[in-house]
Amino acid sequence: MPRNIYEEDHESFRASVREFVERMLVPRAESMIAEHSIPREVWLEAGKQGFFGLEIPEEFGGAGIEDYRFNAVLAEELSKFNAATSSCFGIHSDITAPYIVALGTQEQKQRWLPGVAAGEKILAIGMTEPSGGSDLANLKSTAVKADDGSGDWIINGSKTFITNGHQCDLAVVAVRTDPAKGAKGISLFVLEKEDEGFTKGQPLDKVGQPESDTSELFFDNVRVSGDRLLGPEGMGFISMMQKLPQERLGNAIANIAGAKQILEETIQYTKERKAFGQPIGAFQHNKFKMAELVTKIEVSEAYIDSCIVAHAAGKLTAVDAAKAKWWAAEVQCGVLDECVQLHGGYGFMNEYRVARAWKDARVHKIWAGTNEIMKELIGRDLGL
Repeated sequence: MPRNIYEEDHESFRASVREFVERMLVPRAESMIAEHSIPREVWLEAGKQGFFGLEIPEEFGGAGIEDYRFNAVLAEELSKFNAATSSCFGIHSDITAPYIVALGTQEQKQRWLPGVAAGEKILAIGMTEPSGGSDLANLKSTAVKADDGSGDWIINGSKTFITNGHQCDLAVVAVRTDPAKGAKGISLFVLEKEDEGFTKGQPLDKVGQPESDTSELFFDNVRVSGDRLLGPEGMGFISMMQKLPQERLGNAIANIAGAKQILEETIQYTKERKAFGQPIGAFQHNKFKMAELVTKIEVSEAYIDSCIVAHAAGKLTAVDAAKAKWWAAEVQCGVLDECVQLHGGYGFMNEYRVARAWKDARVHKIWAGTNEIMKELIGRDLGL
């Protein structure tokens, strides 16, 4: 099924991303797994190529492009390489940077965004806490005004499962500033890695996506000035709810693009691998199975393309983003599981891309709001 949402400029940008992947990522694939991180030179080169400044205004070092389809192209091409790089870059530029663009003061934008666009300052976002998971309204981390009249804030608490957590130079963190106001008592702050009392844990040992440095963040009486408050006090939860649809759509885009790539490689494998005197793809069961998988991918892609167009026009709803997120995660995991099966014993070997992709995908049902939370949002919209 032809895709009609992209134009010549988008495809030119796609070609530049593909060149970057082949030149900078493919040769480092094994070392990134061993080191559990993406090297700084890769971040800097991605910044040099303009990948991190798509939504950042030109006056702050970005491209100032108000067309989400470019974000989608970047997510698709990175996901064809692996899920971890797409996730790390996405957290940096597609998820966290927009908070600073939308909520930051002129001084804050000038202070942080040029480095973000250049890949010099790696971003993380601290939402999830050890006791809270997807329950963002129940944050335990706090920020209280210093009692010396300075206007400073004292931040305490911790975050967990934070992508880019160990490498980050800046972290946008959600903390409770007014315990009496529930969700309306949550605010956002920007922490810098040099802040006293702000420490980062070692990369966590995950089942998949080893290239991503996912870690804990700890705040022990971190004292910051009032100019670290991002957006109005008490508006943090509302801001997160406004930004989460883009995060969830980005997940959906990456999930289907990654699964599609591995499926294409699996189809080729079934044409070459022989058993009982013929290619395994020629067996009717396998032929029917791959027909099902291709159809699932293309149907899912069509819905997500509609969401991309809607979001580019400012019309994507939180409910439609939730539908895209949970469905894409389910389809991706199901498709990749079948691809492993079609590879037989080789599909369980880490040296094969299908095995790595299979492990990498499982977390997509959990992060950015679990699939169960997505269904809850959809159900509420149905009046249930």
